[in-house]
Amino acid sequence: MVRISGVDVPDRKRAHVALLSIYGIGPQMAAEIIEKAQLDPVNPPRMNELDELQVDRIREIVDKDYLVEGDLRRDVQQNIRRLIDIGSYKGLRHRRSLPVNGQRTKTNARSRKGPKRTVAGRGRKSGGK
Repeated sequence: MVRISGVDVPDRKRAHVALLSIYGIGPQMAAEIIEKAQLDPVNPPRMNELDELQVDRIREIVDKDYLVEGDLRRDVQQNIRRLIDIGSYKGLRHRRSLPVNGQRTKTNARSRKGPKRTVAGRGRKSGGK
């Protein structure tokens, strides 16, 4: 198995697909890396078909030009921490574990808010006819 940026990249997948297993590399970035490494962008080889020189070239490009894995995760966490510290609206939403980007919360947002908690006296309108 090939290790790039501390991640075991799948051997049997094509190079541009295998690079997607690295946090911070998407389809477009993977295509750029394949081009910079001078591999065939139309029909890229599988990771186990690459020789050590090509793997080293890919590894070097990823380490030098892109922010991935631990560094990127740390950067994102620092950005969220900064928003919380300055007391911005987005920071308050992060602190309360609510959706940040304006989504509705009356019905959806269960993945962000967690499992439903029933509150006594809530629900159907009580009393009356």
